[in-house]
Amino acid sequence: MRYQFQFDAVFAEADRILNGVLLTIGLSFGAIVLGLALAVLLVAAKSLFGRWVGVLVDAYVELMRNTPFLVQLFMMFFGLPLIGIRMSGTEAALLAMTLNLGAYATEIIRAGVESIHRSQIEAGMSLAMTKRQVFQYVVLMPALARVWPALSSQFVLMLLASSICSFISVPELSGTAAIIEQNTFRSFETYIVVTLIYLALALSLKVSLLWLGRRIFPRLSSVDRLDAKAEAA
Repeated sequence: MRYQFQFDAVFAEADRILNGVLLTIGLSFGAIVLGLALAVLLVAAKSLFGRWVGVLVDAYVELMRNTPFLVQLFMMFFGLPLIGIRMSGTEAALLAMTLNLGAYATEIIRAGVESIHRSQIEAGMSLAMTKRQVFQYVVLMPALARVWPALSSQFVLMLLASSICSFISVPELSGTAAIIEQNTFRSFETYIVVTLIYLALALSLKVSLLWLGRRIFPRLSSVDRLDAKAEAA
């Protein structure tokens, strides 16, 4: 018996799908901005303050990187209300995505910071720059330029991981797909459409981040490419 594809029932839910796509984009964009900001703050705190701050940052990073995102999501949505912190599913999803991405981005940026040669830091100090100024202008920006491809990959992974938020009834793209499947009984067609949408979103984000990196770090990126060529030679 040959399977008959029937996409009409799925396309009839175009408005619902569009709302799911917009929520997926909103959650991902919010998590990327907040997670990157959190990561920069944690790396700065670890670099500028004492050892105990670094221990706390490392503990947070290891906790988030070595536990499943689904468990973290459940802790935000089901656990926090037990101590009086109540959030909607969308708010809990954004918080969990931010904390998860922040941990991975912290580790990526830390690797970039450690790649900065000590002589560059000493040169900044010799110019009477404060420790904060040295970190901001001499260390952080070149470090971000070097690890931007890795950060971009992590951002795309977080976009795809937003599908897990459907487990707490967040009506993002995957949650919307489950509703459409229940309404139409066209599972195969529904998830073909959703797969293509996720593919388009991921590729669009990848291209946008590549363009953004070239706009933000044009000089630094070219310097790194010259350094790489020199080392290869």
